[in-house]
Amino acid sequence: MIFSLIITTVYGKKLIRFLQKKQLGETVRDLGLAGEQQKKGTPTMGGIIIILAIVIPTLLLANLDKVYIRLMVLCTVWLGAIGFIDDYLKLKAKRIAKEKGIDYKKTDADGLAGKFKIFGQVMLGVIVGATLYFNDSVVVMRDYDPSQATIAANASGAPVQYDSIVVDGKTRYFTKAKTVITTIPFVKSHEFNYARLLPASWEKYTYILYILIVIFIVTAVSNGANITDGLDGLATGVSAIIGICLGIFAYVSGNIKLAEYLNIMYIPNLGELSIFIAAFVGACVGFLWYNSYPAQVFMGDTGSLALGGIIAALAIIVRKELLIPIFCIVFLVENLSVMIQVSYFKYTKRKYGEGRRVFLMSPLHHHYQKLGYHESKIAVRFWIVTILSVAMAIVTLKLR
Repeated sequence: MIFSLIITTVYGKKLIRFLQKKQLGETVRDLGLAGEQQKKGTPTMGGIIIILAIVIPTLLLANLDKVYIRLMVLCTVWLGAIGFIDDYLKLKAKRIAKEKGIDYKKTDADGLAGKFKIFGQVMLGVIVGATLYFNDSVVVMRDYDPSQATIAANASGAPVQYDSIVVDGKTRYFTKAKTVITTIPFVKSHEFNYARLLPASWEKYTYILYILIVIFIVTAVSNGANITDGLDGLATGVSAIIGICLGIFAYVSGNIKLAEYLNIMYIPNLGELSIFIAAFVGACVGFLWYNSYPAQVFMGDTGSLALGGIIAALAIIVRKELLIPIFCIVFLVENLSVMIQVSYFKYTKRKYGEGRRVFLMSPLHHHYQKLGYHESKIAVRFWIVTILSVAMAIVTLKLR
């Protein structure tokens, strides 16, 4: 975490100067919001420093043989690259307009087409889902009592394979389970198997259902982070808080004593993720040094898409994806505000001939700006909401 903070705070300033030198400044659309014109020309694509601050410490300090580390590095670079292409194309459109002497006005049509963004997110979801389903290193440990079945056999008729671990001087036995189970909040058993969603005869196709679920989660959360990135420090602060939450989940699920105490699934090999998560939190906090109001740099899609994808993949790996609506409440509400606004506008335009709005402006943070709240107050209050939601998510480990 310290290494990541050093990279962002020390080298972040150099990146900002480089972006200013290359005139890679943000173009601001006139939305009638307070202080928006002051942001004009602020360097964008600062997400590059977030990605470097995550990837460099991870490559140097983590065990790269672990499947979870490889997967998280891939997620970071993959979505960072998609965001980078999007930001680059927007800046290219601005530069071309400037060369032609045209007054450039930023539009949603600039940058990478939405269908290509979605395609990239879907392909990443396929890779993450397939890896977590088929890779032999991705298992959940189940308690096993060898004395109960001396001739026990699995479905193939071979003897059951089990491992022994000495905990506090007592030997415990475990079997490795290759099942797509996840944590479900507020219920006694605390677990849910995705195979239950399919008829028994279709159980062999569970991997298709699981990959589709992973695709949906990766796409939804990465877009949620992207939409949330509209105020100075908002997405960065929210992501850092969620990162701490996921770090706690990874630690308790990967620790055999805490997993037993909390009566949650024990997931081996999660230990290395602590390095990645520490780098992730350090990168977010370090970037906040320059991204807090008034922002000296924006992360752009390079950073926001990567942050959302990282959070989604981590939640799936630690099998807490059903808790995402709780600890990612800000991303969820921001997403919903846009969907509600667009849907209602289209519906009323079709029915009454003119579009009507539910919010003064979407996403939701702009609605509060229109109400007269200062953006730093909105950002801090959204952080507080995230802290409360994270506390609630952690409480669900025992609240059943």
